[in-house]
Amino acid sequence: MRAQFVLSEIGVGLRRNLTMTFAVVVSVALSLALFGGSLLMRDQVSTMKGYWYDKVNVSIFLCNKADAEQDPKCAKGAVTNEQKDRILTDLKKMSVVDTVEHETADEAYKHYKEQFGDSPLSSSLTPDQMQESYRIKLKDPEKYQVVATAFSGRDGVQSVEDQKGVLDNLFELLNGMNKAALAVMALMLVVALMLIVNTVRVSAFSRRRETGIMRLVGASSLYIQMPFILEAAVSGLIGGGLACGFLLLGRYFIIDHGLELSEKLTLINFIGWDSVFAVLPLVLVIGLLMPALAAFLALRKYLKV
Repeated sequence: MRAQFVLSEIGVGLRRNLTMTFAVVVSVALSLALFGGSLLMRDQVSTMKGYWYDKVNVSIFLCNKADAEQDPKCAKGAVTNEQKDRILTDLKKMSVVDTVEHETADEAYKHYKEQFGDSPLSSSLTPDQMQESYRIKLKDPEKYQVVATAFSGRDGVQSVEDQKGVLDNLFELLNGMNKAALAVMALMLVVALMLIVNTVRVSAFSRRRETGIMRLVGASSLYIQMPFILEAAVSGLIGGGLACGFLLLGRYFIIDHGLELSEKLTLINFIGWDSVFAVLPLVLVIGLLMPALAAFLALRKYLKV
């Protein structure tokens, strides 16, 4: 009987404040969707780091005749065979180096023509203008500075470049976008909490006669508060369910279908459905508990029991 009364009170409260309940559901859904999206973005960045950092190379570019005439770093002339042999020997001795590949000027020219053959500049380049280089794969991409320190400024070395620096700029951009999404989520969360508190206040005020009677007949504080708390919890749970739906639809339409990013951006290792499903329970739990806790705290002030 008591459970039936509590459930009926929940239905009455939701119908009485239908507009505000709808606003609570929408704001909770949007804030939790942003929260879940931020978690998935963080997982995506981590997955991309693991995928790309494993493939980045450190490149040691060697001086050629053109560099000897134009670049102060190559003032001592183009790299000699002896210098190249010494660089290769020292690279193989380094514990941080996994593999070393030598790219000749002709190979560099061929690769350039394959990638930028349509560029107007490509017609004016010749193989002797291209730089020889050593492409080094490190056991730990974070150890780039060890190679840079050892070979920067050596005779015959024009520059030491790390592809990881380019990726770091990309990941900083993605992390910045993620932080922006979290900031918007926090703002939406504050709006949702304010709506929940206001909804509880209106509901408690509109039913002050019923709660007064219940207090007179000896109903416990928890029994009187429970319908209001459950109303907020139900609204939050509906919002959490909608947020889960948004995340599932986003993964389905943005990556698998619709935009089909997984097919268009084949070089990106996108997170799988398992990552999405792992976030959904957390979104639902927060959607249930956050409004219930906000309602409980609001009732202590606005419902004198």
